[in-house]
Amino acid sequence: MKRAGFSNPWLPVALLLPQLSIIAIFFYWPAGWAIHSSFFLQDPFGFGSSFVGLDNYTDLFGAVEYRKVAGFTVIFTLLVTFLSLAIALLLAVKADKVIRGARSYRTLLMWVYAIAPPVAGFLGIMFFQQGNGPITQFFGFFGWEFMLGVNYTDTATAMVIVSVWKQIPVNFIFFLSGLQSIPKSVQEAAVIDNNSGTSRFWDITFPLLAPTAFFLLIINITYALFDTFGVVDTLVKGEPGNNPLTLVYKVYVDGFRGNDLGGSSAQSVILMVLVLILTVFQFRLIERRIHYT
Repeated sequence: MKRAGFSNPWLPVALLLPQLSIIAIFFYWPAGWAIHSSFFLQDPFGFGSSFVGLDNYTDLFGAVEYRKVAGFTVIFTLLVTFLSLAIALLLAVKADKVIRGARSYRTLLMWVYAIAPPVAGFLGIMFFQQGNGPITQFFGFFGWEFMLGVNYTDTATAMVIVSVWKQIPVNFIFFLSGLQSIPKSVQEAAVIDNNSGTSRFWDITFPLLAPTAFFLLIINITYALFDTFGVVDTLVKGEPGNNPLTLVYKVYVDGFRGNDLGGSSAQSVILMVLVLILTVFQFRLIERRIHYT
C-alpha cells in the first residue's frame, strides 16, 4: 500500500487543523462545559453557581419522572429504528425486482429526506389534527378517538409514525443500492441452489446486506435519540404537560424552560455516556459478526 508523503511535516497538521478546530469548538468544548456545569447548581438569572457535587445526578436517578422519560425513550428508539429499517427493507426488496440501475430515481427519492424534522412534525399535526385530520378520521372509522397532544398514548403513536415516515426514504435508498450492488452471478447461483425466495433472501441476500444494515442501524438509533427533537417539539405543541418526552427533549425543557441548567447538564452527560456505551457495544460486539465482502 502506497503511503502519502509530505516534504513539510507541518503540512498535514495544517490540513487537519480546520477540521480539528471545528470538532474542538462544537463538540469537545460544549461537552466539557456540560460536564463542568453538571456539578453546580446554577442561578437561573446567571448571578452565580454553587458546587453541589453529584447531587444533580442522584436527584435524576431518584426522580420517577426521569425514569419514566428514560423508559419511553428506549421504547420509542426501538420502535422507530425497527419500523424504519423493516419497512424500508421491504420496499427496497420489492423495488429491486422491477428497478435496476435507476440512478435518477434514487436521486429524486432522496430529496424526501431533505424535509426538516420540524416540517415533518407540522405535517404530522395536519394529518393527526383532531376533527378533520385524514389519519384521525381513518382511526375514527374503527372507533378510535385520536387526540393528539391530549392523550399520552395517542401522542406517542403520532411521534412514532411521523418519525418513522421521516426516516424511511434514506433507509430505502441505502438498502436499494445495496441490493443492486450484489453481483448477478451470485443471485443466479442462489436461484439454482434454493427455489424458495424467502429462504434465499435470509440465507444469501441479507448476509450480503449486513454492512449496509449495520451502518443503518447506527444511523437510525442516533436519529431516534437526537434528530427527532424537532418532531417531538412540534407534535407536543410546546406544551409538554403529561405528553411523552424523549431524553433529549427533556434536556431542553428543563434547561431552557425550567432554568435548571445544572440538572439539564447532568442529563446531557448521562445521555452522552449512554450513546458512547452503545456505540462501543455496536462496533466491538455486533461488528464482529459482520463480514464485508
